Amino acid sequence: MTRTFLTGGTGFIAAHILDKLLEADHSVVTSVRSHEKGQWILKNHPGVSKDKLSYAIVEDIAKEGAFDEAIKSDPPFDTVIHASSPFHFNTNDSKKDLLDPAIIGTTGILKAIKRSAPTVKRVVITSSFASIIDGSKGMRPGYVYSEKDWNPVTEDEAVQNASLGYRASKTFAERAAWDFVEKEKPNFTLATMCPPLVLGPIIHHLQSLDSLNTSNQRVYNIMSGKAKEELPPTGTFLWIDVRDLAFAHVRAASMEEAQNKRFFITAGYFSNEEIADIIRDNFPERKEKLPAKGVKGGGYPEDGLYKYDNSRTKKVLGIEFKSLKESIVDTVKSLEAAGA
Repeated sequence: MTRTFLTGGTGFIAAHILDKLLEADHSVVTSVRSHEKGQWILKNHPGVSKDKLSYAIVEDIAKEGAFDEAIKSDPPFDTVIHASSPFHFNTNDSKKDLLDPAIIGTTGILKAIKRSAPTVKRVVITSSFASIIDGSKGMRPGYVYSEKDWNPVTEDEAVQNASLGYRASKTFAERAAWDFVEKEKPNFTLATMCPPLVLGPIIHHLQSLDSLNTSNQRVYNIMSGKAKEELPPTGTFLWIDVRDLAFAHVRAASMEEAQNKRFFITAGYFSNEEIADIIRDNFPERKEKLPAKGVKGGGYPEDGLYKYDNSRTKKVLGIEFKSLKESIVDTVKSLEAAGA
């Protein structure tokens, strides 16, 4: 049985990774910020024994040495999946709220593994398409993004606003991880997952719909009437279902072929207009709250759009992507179950 340490188990993506790990017969310890959150995870998995699922408290991943004690285990860990990193734009201090947690959290856990968990052989880190795309180039029609691309954002740009701060946090954190492996020559290999917008059902603990993860916020806004008069710009036109992304993490943690590789994980294109159409077609009872078909906004850019190369993900990890329809329908159902 593989023993795995998962960071941030109450997060939107990490909660799905946790379930995929348990399905794959891993023994999992997940980090949480409080005993309350840890107990919620245990209560949400009532049939899972203590030797298969437990938690460790890591209150602040941006503190040096935050993971030093949590990473020590008996029996020892074989694998680490680091999925804990902030994704929001609600900040006036990008360094404190975005850059430090992402960068220090990533380098901190790698240092802790090397220092205190020599049995760990494989590490998987949740990065982002934000570390690939060059936002300064706009829609860049015809250009093909792949794992070879790196966002050229600078430290000066990173503190200008929250959007740049988020993209920089993912870029700098992932670069720091690859630099660590190159310079420190640890016993473990590294794989990084670079998804664009992540959609799909919520299974993590949600205090209220006000604390909904940023990516699913757009689905909630459309289904609840906040975009009835005009659909907002789509922004990033690539997406992935959270369950496919979670599966990719677990596959990367178990496959020799995935070691020391980046993975650009996307199912393809989407638009807010398509999301509205799917909700309208599958939830007719919400028709009065939804924007009418053909309403202004939410479509694709008239001048074209960048392309993508997800061949490594399909070839190495063997992912068969869920459709946008399946993802949105399941997302809406989960949001309705949460009170939307």
